[in-house]
Amino acid sequence: MSVSKAPDVNRQMCPSRVVLEHVTSRWGVLVLAALLERSYRFSELRRTVGGVSEKMLAQTLRTLERDGFVHRDAKPVIPPRVDYTLTELGKEAAEQVWGLARWTERRLDAVNDARETYDARRQVGHSG
Repeated sequence: MSVSKAPDVNRQMCPSRVVLEHVTSRWGVLVLAALLERSYRFSELRRTVGGVSEKMLAQTLRTLERDGFVHRDAKPVIPPRVDYTLTELGKEAAEQVWGLARWTERRLDAVNDARETYDARRQVGHSG
């Protein structure tokens, strides 16, 4: 009888690491955050998430759909219409990562200051 271990993101082979990677990837965070506002069609979402390629957006949406975060609603009309919305699980994940994203916006000046201090120290250490 095998004993199942509880998920532990610090364990090397824990499947939770893959889920964490999906929701915290650059495009995963931005897609989840956009969908917190409302549902989007693919082209609208691509315009909202600046810089994402069509291929990366499609891949990100498929991954988030497979993980249960995004619902894809394909309507049988001509031309085809597909809407993307968050599931309840997706809303929960989106709120978590969006809080972190907003925090990075608020604290960007402090990070830039820290980088400048670090870079200045490293320059002094290498000049002598």
